[in-house]
Amino acid sequence: MSDDLDDRYGAFTLDELSDYLDTGREPVRDDIEADPAASAALERLERLRRASADLLDTDVRAAGAADDGWITSVLASIRTTAHAGRDIPVPDDDPASTLSVTEGAVRGLIRSLGDRVPGVVVRRTRFTGDVTTAGTPVDVEVAVVVDHAAPIHDRAEALRVLVAAALAEHTPLVVRSLTVRVADLMTPGEAP
Repeated sequence: MSDDLDDRYGAFTLDELSDYLDTGREPVRDDIEADPAASAALERLERLRRASADLLDTDVRAAGAADDGWITSVLASIRTTAHAGRDIPVPDDDPASTLSVTEGAVRGLIRSLGDRVPGVVVRRTRFTGDVTTAGTPVDVEVAVVVDHAAPIHDRAEALRVLVAAALAEHTPLVVRSLTVRVADLMTPGEAP
């Protein structure tokens, strides 16, 4: 958290307000809602998010129908990755503490692991199951695009091993199954 007063909106930082907005303002935080500066900042953030989504949609339509399927999948991936998603509770010895990591943060971790495997681009990560209840088994599916010249099975397996280790080390998730699915192949000069 920044000590710079310019980074605060009432008693809250922009990060705190953005996180609250990501939850859909549920549960309602009376301390934020009652703060006039924070409420005004939330309204501006909501308008900015709507405007950004509208601009993306306008850009997609302007790009033409030929690339419509690819652009739609890229936009869906951006929206999924940018959205924080559900909170995954992190166990803590202090009963007064409430710690969590968001699905979006875990997706970002998995996407960064894909960048470490040559010829692989992570397109989407999906968590199936109740990630909001500690200890509940979840299924994880990672959809990837692989360079057509790469040994596909080897690349997918290398990513699966990296993801399994990272999920075990950096998240509280109880992973029942982990699938890396090759959703598409890249050809030279083609965007993933």
